[in-house]
Amino acid sequence: MTSQRYAGPVWSLFRIVVGLLFTCHGLASLFGLFGGNRGTGEAIPVGTWPNWYAAVIQLVCGGLVLIGLFARPAAVLASGSMAYAYFVVHQQNGLLPIENGGVTVALYAWSFLAVAVLGAGPWSLDALLARRRTPAAKQAPEPAPATA
Repeated sequence: MTSQRYAGPVWSLFRIVVGLLFTCHGLASLFGLFGGNRGTGEAIPVGTWPNWYAAVIQLVCGGLVLIGLFARPAAVLASGSMAYAYFVVHQQNGLLPIENGGVTVALYAWSFLAVAVLGAGPWSLDALLARRRTPAAKQAPEPAPATA
């Protein structure tokens, strides 16, 4: 099947892109890169609840998902943080994401949930480490020497 042939690489690319975009949010919020927090050009002051902690989660979990290392637990934490943001920040402004400005947050929450359930895919450090842990194909044992 042709579609199955591309499923692993496409899933890995999806994970990489989502991880990269999430990491960029963390970099913007923590260090003022890419226009800074919400385009202000400024970083979030250290320790500000909950924004600074959310930015740390974005940077760390986004980076782990990007490279595919501990991708499942990182994705669970990232998904949970986005669900928290949706229900605490956005939900009060309307029921639907299109009404309350929570479309991006909802997409991240569901995307990371998918990564948590399905794993990192074949192009990941998790997959590389799993391949290294699996012993090489066992060779046929050498025949015992003949006895006279």
